[in-house]
Amino acid sequence: MDFHHLSLFKDVVHTRSFSRGAALNRVTQSAASQHVQELERRLGLTLLDRSTRPFNLTPAGKLYYDFCRDALRRKDEFDVAVERLKRHIEGTVRVASIYSVGLTELSRLKEEFSRRYPDARLDVDYLRPDKVYEAVLADEADLGLVSYPEPTRELAVIPWRQEEMVVAAAPKHSLAGRAPLKPADLQGQDFVAFDPDLPIRRDIDHFLREAKVEINVTMHFDNIQMIKEAVAVGGGISILPARTLEAEIEQGRLAAIPMDAALVRPVGVVHRRRKRFHRAAQVFLELLQEQPGVGTG
Repeated sequence: MDFHHLSLFKDVVHTRSFSRGAALNRVTQSAASQHVQELERRLGLTLLDRSTRPFNLTPAGKLYYDFCRDALRRKDEFDVAVERLKRHIEGTVRVASIYSVGLTELSRLKEEFSRRYPDARLDVDYLRPDKVYEAVLADEADLGLVSYPEPTRELAVIPWRQEEMVVAAAPKHSLAGRAPLKPADLQGQDFVAFDPDLPIRRDIDHFLREAKVEINVTMHFDNIQMIKEAVAVGGGISILPARTLEAEIEQGRLAAIPMDAALVRPVGVVHRRRKRFHRAAQVFLELLQEQPGVGTG
């Protein structure tokens, strides 16, 4: 069934004019006239009485006009119902996230997700990076949020954002009032580091080596929260994503000092290759991609 032709006949009859009906459907008057003639030929019936001006409907024409109106009305109702189904999202999205992304972001995202889609759920597990990969590979999580994401034969990566890295220090530290810092300003400083096996530690170590800077690692941890606590009590400085320091800066427990050398932490979404996402997972991905992509937050 060609709904465009149904609409064309309805509008020609409604306006009592081939030219106006054609214009409403963005075709020429000649094309509209030819369509009605071809329709009459196929039906073997006259639909329009052309002996009067403007034309009148024949009984067959009235029957066909009513059919066009009913069919187009049902199509409109169908389209509205389909859109309503598309907007109705239900189901559970399982997300595995590293602590630093989850603790600073996902509580806000969870509230917004629930506001938009009250019949859907967002379940989040906060894990070490290697455990995030394991959860996604085992299909225990639909999506994983990790820094320095690494694609593999089984896992695909969707880039999310680049987070500015800054020097974190206690507010009374000698570096706290100096900005921006040069890498050389970090020479010989006591430093609270990440565990050596983490990608962020390797990236920071590479940055310092390139700058020919040596620091004194006093302690190391596997998560940002513990590093922030150690920095706050005077264990040394650290280099952390700026957006993970918002709460401590507001509380006056830490200072974030920009550097004049660009250093960023890439964050991405990992998922199993060829995984078919249900609608709830799709709209959560769309929500993630609405978030600011670069900077301190």
